[in-house]
Amino acid sequence: MLTILAALLTGGAGLAGWLYVRSLENGVDRVDAFQGLQEEQRPVRAADSALNFLVLGKDLSAPGDSVSRTDTIMLVHVPHSRDRAQLISIPRDTWTTIPRSSPEDGGRPAKAKINAAYAWGGTPLLVRTIEQFTGVRVDHVVVVDFAGFGKVIDVLGGVDVVVDKPFRPQFVRGPVLQPGVHHMDSALALDYARQRKQFADGDFSRMRHQQAIVAAVMREAGRKGVLTNPGQLDDFLRATAGAVQVDQGMSVFDTVWGLRQIRPDDITMLTSPTTGVGTVGDQSVIFPDLPASAKLFAAVRNDKMDDWLRENPAAVNGN
Repeated sequence: MLTILAALLTGGAGLAGWLYVRSLENGVDRVDAFQGLQEEQRPVRAADSALNFLVLGKDLSAPGDSVSRTDTIMLVHVPHSRDRAQLISIPRDTWTTIPRSSPEDGGRPAKAKINAAYAWGGTPLLVRTIEQFTGVRVDHVVVVDFAGFGKVIDVLGGVDVVVDKPFRPQFVRGPVLQPGVHHMDSALALDYARQRKQFADGDFSRMRHQQAIVAAVMREAGRKGVLTNPGQLDDFLRATAGAVQVDQGMSVFDTVWGLRQIRPDDITMLTSPTTGVGTVGDQSVIFPDLPASAKLFAAVRNDKMDDWLRENPAAVNGN
């Protein structure tokens, strides 16, 4: 969804562009993200004019895997002004309470990694878990398929990614990449977005790198002016539409139109506060910093992120 937004906003979409997006509406797959959620179980909307999107990344964690995983969890907040956004990554190993466990475990609430919610109850249970964890009402859900996202990168002819520390590719041939800007095709970019074990801070590096890939795609879409090339625009939008699913109530056209003022530089990248990595039994987990998280998500809930960012400038991830 962010890449659709980038394509239409960087360069000024005309009537033909908007009509084309409307024509893609029926081509975007839908997911029943809110099935079974009871109103009394959900947070109230503290700021009706703001929007909060839950963005999930589905992936086969490595070539040859047969299990699809939801390893990427991002909460995207758009304030009432609709001229900027904050993208908050939530570590998949965050230790929290899942409202319902697997049927084999009795279906009762259970402490687990936040990602377990998807395995136990699909997108609806993950939405409920995120809402319980953050206290933020989720308005819409976007599920991104990493393999499909690779096609978007290829349509752009690759992207320039800011590498923050030495990276040794695992699934493609190539030298160790030193810190700096590197041009990546889809295979290398997705390799970079997947890796965590070779970095000292593990999943935190992976989240930063995923954010860097998103930022790179948005910058490249703007730099190349895809709207000026009808063939490239068609390929780009069709690849993007094929890489995402959205909730049943979300209008792609209305959403893109409503966020038309946002440019790539207007998106701030953040990570949900934590106290670090630890173990529970035989599991490696990430413990949330509950007081700091409460302040961050209260700012999201009340549409006060400008105030929070002024008080916490070091929390911004550079991309």
